[in-house]
Amino acid sequence: MTGDAASGEPAIETHGLTKRFGSYAAVNGIDLTVPRGAVFGFLGPNGSGKTTTIRMLLGLAVPTSGTVRLLGHDMSGDLRDVLPRVGALVEGPGFYPYLSGAANLNRLDTADRYAPSATRRARVDSALERVGLGHAARKKVHAYSLGMKQRLGIANALLTPRELLVLDEPTNGLDPQGTREVRSLVRSLAAEGTTVFVSSHLLAEIEQICTHAAVMSVGNLVAQGTLDELRRVGQPQVRVLTPDPDAAARVFERLGLSPASVDDSDGTAAAATVTAPLNDELTDPDSIVAALVSDGVRVRGFSIERASLEDRFVALTGEGFDIAQ
Repeated sequence: MTGDAASGEPAIETHGLTKRFGSYAAVNGIDLTVPRGAVFGFLGPNGSGKTTTIRMLLGLAVPTSGTVRLLGHDMSGDLRDVLPRVGALVEGPGFYPYLSGAANLNRLDTADRYAPSATRRARVDSALERVGLGHAARKKVHAYSLGMKQRLGIANALLTPRELLVLDEPTNGLDPQGTREVRSLVRSLAAEGTTVFVSSHLLAEIEQICTHAAVMSVGNLVAQGTLDELRRVGQPQVRVLTPDPDAAARVFERLGLSPASVDDSDGTAAAATVTAPLNDELTDPDSIVAALVSDGVRVRGFSIERASLEDRFVALTGEGFDIAQ
Protein backbone atom coordinates (compact mmCIF):
# COMPACT_ATOMS: atom_id res chain seq x y z
CA MET A 1 0.00 0.00 0.00
CA THR A 2 1.33 3.46 -0.83
CA GLY A 3 1.78 6.14 1.77
CA ASP A 4 -1.12 8.08 0.24
CA ALA A 5 -3.45 5.12 0.53
CA ALA A 6 -2.37 4.44 4.08
CA SER A 7 -3.13 8.05 5.03
CA GLY A 8 -6.81 7.56 4.31
CA GLU A 9 -6.88 10.58 2.02
CA PRO A 10 -9.73 10.48 -0.54
CA ALA A 11 -9.02 9.10 -3.99
CA ILE A 12 -10.67 12.19 -5.49
CA GLU A 13 -11.30 15.51 -3.79
CA THR A 14 -12.44 18.78 -5.34
CA HIS A 15 -13.17 22.17 -3.82
CA GLY A 16 -15.16 24.83 -5.66
CA LEU A 17 -14.48 23.12 -8.99
CA THR A 18 -15.93 25.31 -11.74
CA LYS A 19 -15.88 25.32 -15.53
CA ARG A 20 -17.45 28.19 -17.42
CA PHE A 21 -17.95 28.63 -21.14
CA GLY A 22 -18.62 32.34 -21.40
CA SER A 23 -21.45 33.08 -19.01
CA TYR A 24 -22.56 29.43 -18.90
CA ALA A 25 -21.41 27.37 -15.89
CA ALA A 26 -21.12 23.77 -17.10
CA VAL A 27 -19.80 22.83 -13.65
CA ASN A 28 -20.64 25.18 -10.82
CA GLY A 29 -18.40 25.14 -7.74
CA ILE A 30 -18.66 21.47 -6.80
CA ASP A 31 -17.08 19.88 -3.69
CA LEU A 32 -16.72 16.19 -4.49
CA THR A 33 -15.19 13.52 -2.21
CA VAL A 34 -14.54 9.95 -3.40
CA PRO A 35 -13.30 7.61 -0.64
CA ARG A 36 -10.46 5.17 -1.27
CA GLY A 37 -11.66 1.72 -2.29
CA ALA A 38 -15.17 2.88 -3.23
CA VAL A 39 -17.10 2.07 -6.36
CA PHE A 40 -18.40 5.59 -6.79
CA GLY A 41 -21.33 6.35 -9.07
CA PHE A 42 -21.38 9.78 -10.69
CA LEU A 43 -25.01 10.11 -11.66
CA GLY A 44 -27.00 12.67 -13.57
CA PRO A 45 -29.07 13.24 -16.70
CA ASN A 46 -27.22 13.76 -19.96
CA GLY A 47 -25.90 17.33 -20.06
CA SER A 48 -25.64 17.69 -16.29
CA GLY A 49 -21.88 18.30 -16.29
CA LYS A 50 -20.54 14.79 -15.61
CA THR A 51 -18.15 14.51 -18.56
CA THR A 52 -16.86 18.07 -18.14
CA THR A 53 -16.10 17.26 -14.51
CA ILE A 54 -14.27 14.08 -15.49
CA ARG A 55 -12.19 15.94 -18.05
CA MET A 56 -11.10 18.39 -15.35
CA LEU A 57 -10.30 15.55 -12.94
CA LEU A 58 -7.98 13.99 -15.52
CA GLY A 59 -6.30 17.21 -16.62
CA LEU A 60 -7.99 17.14 -20.04
CA ALA A 61 -9.72 20.47 -19.36
CA VAL A 62 -8.51 23.41 -17.27
CA PRO A 63 -10.89 24.52 -14.50
CA THR A 64 -12.06 28.12 -14.51
CA SER A 65 -11.59 28.02 -10.75
CA GLY A 66 -11.33 25.55 -7.88
CA THR A 67 -8.96 22.69 -7.06
CA VAL A 68 -8.63 18.98 -7.86
CA ARG A 69 -6.71 16.41 -5.80
CA LEU A 70 -6.26 12.84 -7.05
CA LEU A 71 -4.65 10.17 -4.88
CA GLY A 72 -3.46 12.83 -2.46
CA HIS A 73 -1.82 15.07 -5.08
CA ASP A 74 -2.78 18.49 -6.40
CA MET A 75 -3.50 18.03 -10.10
CA SER A 76 -2.40 21.59 -10.94
CA GLY A 77 1.21 20.72 -10.19
CA ASP A 78 1.56 16.95 -9.89
CA LEU A 79 -0.08 15.80 -13.13
CA ARG A 80 2.90 13.72 -14.29
CA ASP A 81 3.18 11.95 -10.94
CA VAL A 82 -0.53 11.14 -10.63
CA LEU A 83 -1.69 10.13 -14.11
CA PRO A 84 0.41 6.94 -14.36
CA ARG A 85 -1.56 5.68 -11.34
CA VAL A 86 -4.93 6.45 -12.97
CA GLY A 87 -6.68 4.50 -15.73
CA ALA A 88 -9.49 6.11 -17.72
CA LEU A 89 -12.09 5.44 -20.37
CA VAL A 90 -13.61 8.77 -21.41
CA GLU A 91 -16.17 9.40 -24.17
CA GLY A 92 -15.82 5.90 -25.58
CA PRO A 93 -12.77 4.04 -26.84
CA GLY A 94 -11.09 4.94 -30.14
CA PHE A 95 -9.08 2.28 -31.97
CA TYR A 96 -7.60 1.53 -35.38
CA PRO A 97 -10.32 -0.68 -36.89
CA TYR A 98 -8.06 -2.76 -39.14
CA LEU A 99 -5.59 -3.64 -36.39
CA SER A 100 -6.25 -6.45 -33.95
CA GLY A 101 -7.15 -5.81 -30.34
CA ALA A 102 -3.66 -6.84 -29.25
CA ALA A 103 -1.99 -4.63 -31.88
CA ASN A 104 -4.07 -1.64 -30.78
CA LEU A 105 -3.03 -2.13 -27.16
CA ASN A 106 0.61 -2.52 -28.20
CA ARG A 107 0.48 0.82 -30.03
CA LEU A 108 -1.19 2.57 -27.10
CA ASP A 109 1.25 1.09 -24.61
CA THR A 110 4.20 2.15 -26.77
CA ALA A 111 2.92 5.73 -26.61
CA ASP A 112 3.01 5.62 -22.78
CA ARG A 113 6.48 6.72 -21.79
CA TYR A 114 5.98 5.31 -18.30
CA ALA A 115 5.19 1.79 -19.58
CA PRO A 116 8.11 -0.69 -19.48
CA SER A 117 8.70 -2.11 -22.96
CA ALA A 118 10.26 -5.34 -21.69
CA THR A 119 6.95 -6.55 -20.23
CA ARG A 120 4.66 -5.08 -22.91
CA ARG A 121 3.54 -8.31 -24.56
CA ALA A 122 2.82 -10.04 -21.26
CA ARG A 123 0.88 -7.03 -19.99
CA VAL A 124 -1.18 -6.75 -23.16
CA ASP A 125 -2.06 -10.45 -23.03
CA SER A 126 -2.92 -10.19 -19.33
CA ALA A 127 -5.13 -7.12 -19.84
CA LEU A 128 -7.03 -8.82 -22.68
CA GLU A 129 -7.59 -11.94 -20.59
CA ARG A 130 -8.69 -9.76 -17.70
CA VAL A 131 -11.56 -8.25 -19.69
CA GLY A 132 -12.52 -11.53 -21.37
CA LEU A 133 -10.99 -10.79 -24.78
CA GLY A 134 -8.14 -13.28 -24.79
CA HIS A 135 -9.94 -15.33 -27.45
CA ALA A 136 -10.30 -12.24 -29.68
CA ALA A 137 -6.82 -10.81 -29.19
CA ARG A 138 -5.84 -11.38 -32.86
CA LYS A 139 -9.22 -10.41 -34.32
CA LYS A 140 -9.42 -7.04 -36.09
CA VAL A 141 -11.28 -4.43 -34.07
CA HIS A 142 -13.73 -3.61 -36.89
CA ALA A 143 -15.19 -7.08 -36.24
CA TYR A 144 -15.65 -6.39 -32.51
CA SER A 145 -19.10 -5.76 -31.08
CA LEU A 146 -19.67 -2.49 -29.21
CA GLY A 147 -19.38 -4.35 -25.92
CA MET A 148 -16.05 -5.84 -26.97
CA LYS A 149 -14.77 -2.38 -27.91
CA GLN A 150 -15.81 -1.05 -24.50
CA ARG A 151 -13.96 -3.88 -22.80
CA LEU A 152 -10.92 -3.25 -25.01
CA GLY A 153 -10.99 0.36 -23.79
CA ILE A 154 -10.99 -0.85 -20.20
CA ALA A 155 -8.15 -3.26 -21.03
CA ASN A 156 -6.13 -0.25 -22.23
CA ALA A 157 -6.76 1.45 -18.88
CA LEU A 158 -5.46 -1.67 -17.12
CA LEU A 159 -2.20 -2.17 -19.01
CA THR A 160 -0.33 -1.09 -15.89
CA PRO A 161 -1.53 -1.39 -12.27
CA ARG A 162 -3.91 1.43 -11.37
CA GLU A 163 -5.03 2.77 -8.02
CA LEU A 164 -7.93 4.70 -9.56
CA LEU A 165 -10.05 3.82 -12.59
CA VAL A 166 -12.32 6.48 -14.14
CA LEU A 167 -15.02 5.19 -16.50
CA ASP A 168 -17.32 7.58 -18.36
CA GLU A 169 -20.57 5.82 -19.33
CA PRO A 170 -18.85 2.40 -19.62
CA THR A 171 -22.06 0.55 -20.55
CA ASN A 172 -23.41 3.17 -22.95
CA GLY A 173 -24.99 1.44 -25.96
CA LEU A 174 -24.22 -2.08 -24.76
CA ASP A 175 -26.62 -5.00 -24.99
CA PRO A 176 -27.61 -6.72 -21.70
CA GLN A 177 -24.82 -9.28 -22.01
CA GLY A 178 -22.18 -6.59 -22.57
CA THR A 179 -23.55 -4.58 -19.66
CA ARG A 180 -23.30 -7.58 -17.32
CA GLU A 181 -19.72 -8.22 -18.45
CA VAL A 182 -18.63 -4.64 -17.70
CA ARG A 183 -20.39 -4.68 -14.32
CA SER A 184 -18.69 -7.93 -13.40
CA LEU A 185 -15.32 -6.47 -14.35
CA VAL A 186 -15.90 -3.36 -12.22
CA ARG A 187 -16.81 -5.53 -9.22
CA SER A 188 -13.68 -7.64 -9.61
CA LEU A 189 -11.46 -4.55 -9.82
CA ALA A 190 -13.03 -3.10 -6.70
CA ALA A 191 -12.54 -6.40 -4.86
CA GLU A 192 -8.81 -6.04 -5.52
CA GLY A 193 -8.70 -2.59 -3.94
CA THR A 194 -8.95 -0.33 -6.99
CA THR A 195 -11.08 2.78 -6.51
CA VAL A 196 -13.55 2.89 -9.41
CA PHE A 197 -15.31 6.12 -10.44
CA VAL A 198 -18.23 5.37 -12.78
CA SER A 199 -20.16 8.08 -14.58
CA SER A 200 -23.63 7.05 -15.72
CA HIS A 201 -27.15 8.23 -16.42
CA LEU A 202 -28.46 4.71 -15.71
CA LEU A 203 -29.85 4.32 -12.20
CA ALA A 204 -29.80 0.50 -12.36
CA GLU A 205 -26.08 0.53 -13.11
CA ILE A 206 -25.33 2.66 -10.04
CA GLU A 207 -27.55 0.61 -7.73
CA GLN A 208 -26.05 -2.71 -8.81
CA ILE A 209 -22.34 -1.97 -8.60
CA CYS A 210 -21.73 1.15 -6.51
CA THR A 211 -21.11 1.71 -2.80
CA HIS A 212 -21.30 5.51 -3.01
CA ALA A 213 -22.84 8.01 -5.40
CA ALA A 214 -23.07 11.68 -6.23
CA VAL A 215 -25.84 13.37 -8.18
CA MET A 216 -25.28 16.18 -10.70
CA SER A 217 -28.02 18.46 -11.99
CA VAL A 218 -27.45 21.37 -14.40
CA GLY A 219 -23.81 21.72 -13.37
CA ASN A 220 -24.47 21.50 -9.64
CA LEU A 221 -23.61 18.72 -7.21
CA VAL A 222 -26.93 18.21 -5.42
CA ALA A 223 -26.16 15.14 -3.24
CA GLN A 224 -23.40 12.68 -2.39
CA GLY A 225 -22.80 9.89 0.09
CA THR A 226 -23.29 6.15 0.45
CA LEU A 227 -26.31 4.67 -1.31
CA ASP A 228 -27.91 4.01 2.08
CA GLU A 229 -27.40 7.65 3.09
CA LEU A 230 -29.01 8.85 -0.12
CA ARG A 231 -31.97 6.53 0.38
CA ARG A 232 -32.49 7.71 3.97
CA VAL A 233 -32.93 11.34 2.99
CA GLY A 234 -36.48 10.88 1.73
CA GLN A 235 -39.30 10.95 4.29
CA PRO A 236 -40.81 7.49 4.92
CA GLN A 237 -44.51 6.82 4.44
CA VAL A 238 -46.84 4.57 6.38
CA ARG A 239 -49.28 2.71 4.14
CA VAL A 240 -52.30 0.59 5.09
CA LEU A 241 -54.69 -1.34 2.87
CA THR A 242 -58.13 -1.45 4.47
CA PRO A 243 -61.88 -1.57 3.74
CA ASP A 244 -62.23 1.20 6.38
CA PRO A 245 -60.21 4.09 4.89
CA ASP A 246 -62.05 6.90 6.69
CA ALA A 247 -61.55 5.25 10.08
CA ALA A 248 -57.90 4.59 9.28
CA ALA A 249 -57.39 8.24 8.31
CA ARG A 250 -58.90 9.33 11.65
CA VAL A 251 -56.50 7.02 13.52
CA PHE A 252 -53.55 8.43 11.59
CA GLU A 253 -54.67 11.96 12.42
CA ARG A 254 -54.99 11.10 16.13
CA LEU A 255 -51.47 9.65 16.08
CA GLY A 256 -50.11 12.81 14.46
CA LEU A 257 -49.67 11.13 11.08
CA SER A 258 -51.40 13.68 8.93
CA PRO A 259 -52.35 14.71 6.38
CA ALA A 260 -53.42 11.26 5.31
CA SER A 261 -54.40 10.46 1.73
CA VAL A 262 -56.77 7.80 0.44
CA ASP A 263 -56.29 6.01 -2.88
CA ASP A 264 -58.85 3.57 -4.25
CA SER A 265 -57.50 3.70 -7.81
CA ASP A 266 -56.73 -0.03 -7.84
CA GLY A 267 -60.37 -0.51 -8.74
CA THR A 268 -61.06 -2.74 -5.78
CA ALA A 269 -64.18 -1.48 -4.12
CA ALA A 270 -63.57 -3.71 -1.10
CA ALA A 271 -60.40 -1.87 0.04
CA ALA A 272 -58.43 1.34 -0.32
CA THR A 273 -54.87 2.43 0.47
CA VAL A 274 -54.36 5.09 3.11
CA THR A 275 -50.94 6.74 3.37
CA ALA A 276 -49.38 9.40 5.58
CA PRO A 277 -45.87 10.78 6.17
CA LEU A 278 -44.17 9.05 9.10
CA ASN A 279 -42.91 11.49 11.73
CA ASP A 280 -39.81 11.14 13.90
CA GLU A 281 -41.79 10.59 17.11
CA LEU A 282 -43.77 7.61 15.89
CA THR A 283 -41.66 5.03 14.08
CA ASP A 284 -42.81 1.76 15.70
CA PRO A 285 -45.01 -0.11 13.18
CA ASP A 286 -46.49 -2.37 15.89
CA SER A 287 -47.96 0.60 17.77
CA ILE A 288 -49.55 1.98 14.60
CA VAL A 289 -51.14 -1.36 13.72
CA ALA A 290 -52.32 -1.79 17.34
CA ALA A 291 -54.03 1.64 17.23
CA LEU A 292 -55.75 0.77 13.95
CA VAL A 293 -57.02 -2.58 15.23
CA SER A 294 -58.09 -1.03 18.54
CA ASP A 295 -60.40 1.33 16.63
CA GLY A 296 -61.87 -1.54 14.61
CA VAL A 297 -59.98 -0.83 11.40
CA ARG A 298 -59.61 -4.01 9.34
CA VAL A 299 -55.98 -4.15 8.21
CA ARG A 300 -55.40 -6.19 5.05
CA GLY A 301 -51.96 -4.84 4.33
CA PHE A 302 -49.46 -2.64 6.13
CA SER A 303 -46.02 -1.27 5.25
CA ILE A 304 -43.59 1.53 5.97
CA GLU A 305 -41.91 2.63 2.77
CA ARG A 306 -39.02 4.95 2.03
CA ALA A 307 -38.54 6.79 -1.21
CA SER A 308 -36.63 4.75 -3.77
CA LEU A 309 -33.38 6.00 -5.22
CA GLU A 310 -35.33 6.82 -8.36
CA ASP A 311 -37.77 8.97 -6.36
CA ARG A 312 -34.88 10.65 -4.56
CA PHE A 313 -32.95 11.47 -7.72
CA VAL A 314 -36.01 12.78 -9.54
CA ALA A 315 -36.70 15.03 -6.53
CA LEU A 316 -33.10 16.30 -6.61
CA THR A 317 -32.85 16.96 -10.33
CA GLY A 318 -36.41 17.54 -11.45
CA GLU A 319 -35.77 15.05 -14.25
CA GLY A 320 -36.34 11.38 -14.83
CA PHE A 321 -33.50 8.88 -14.96
CA ASP A 322 -33.18 5.84 -17.14
CA ILE A 323 -33.65 2.90 -14.78
CA ALA A 324 -32.98 0.17 -17.31
CA GLN A 325 -31.02 -0.15 -20.49
